[in-house]
Amino acid sequence: MARKKTVKKQDLISMFMEYVLENDHLPKSVFSFAKENNFEEANFYEFFGSFEALEGAVFETFFENTLQLLSKSEAYQDYDARNKLLSFYFTFFELLTANRSYVVYAFNKGKNNLKSLQSLKGFHKHFKQFIDDLDIETLDIQQDQIEKFQHKALQESAWVQLLVTMKFWLEDTSSSFEKTDIFIEKSVNTSFDLLDIKPLKSIIDFGKFLFKEKVLQK
Repeated sequence: MARKKTVKKQDLISMFMEYVLENDHLPKSVFSFAKENNFEEANFYEFFGSFEALEGAVFETFFENTLQLLSKSEAYQDYDARNKLLSFYFTFFELLTANRSYVVYAFNKGKNNLKSLQSLKGFHKHFKQFIDDLDIETLDIQQDQIEKFQHKALQESAWVQLLVTMKFWLEDTSSSFEKTDIFIEKSVNTSFDLLDIKPLKSIIDFGKFLFKEKVLQK
């Protein structure tokens, strides 16, 4: 009998993706999956507690690989928040395109509702942290509850925008998904244009000036 191999986390992800694409369903059991791929069942549980957890790791891996690729770019480190997010989108969707068959499978498994996909939970958490790290400027209200609301609203609106873009990409039939590239550029730029708080900050500063001049000097 051939000696069973030791598999790593990425090996399990690759074998799992290949299995579901060939069979259009999850493996019947961890035992059968391990037997078919010649590794010990216990080796699976070193990394995942279930196939559902493994499914979530697929999208987390897409996200992690995107950040790794971006980190290798010296130019990326000097980008502002808008261009960092654009770079993330273009790199992330290149990886999705390289694995499109699997993403389509996961989307169909989610009954055409990306927002409800359990496999996106971990990715959702990491993406929100990524948005935090961009340090996108918001209004300085100096009120904790409003600040928290702004913070959460920014995270969730960015997440919804990403899901909308994924749905557009899944339905895009243009060559090289060029319509998705246009969609990304226009949607991200529009979002940042709407978040441009400089005019509003000027109005607030002017209001503060008038308040000091008209009220505090009485």
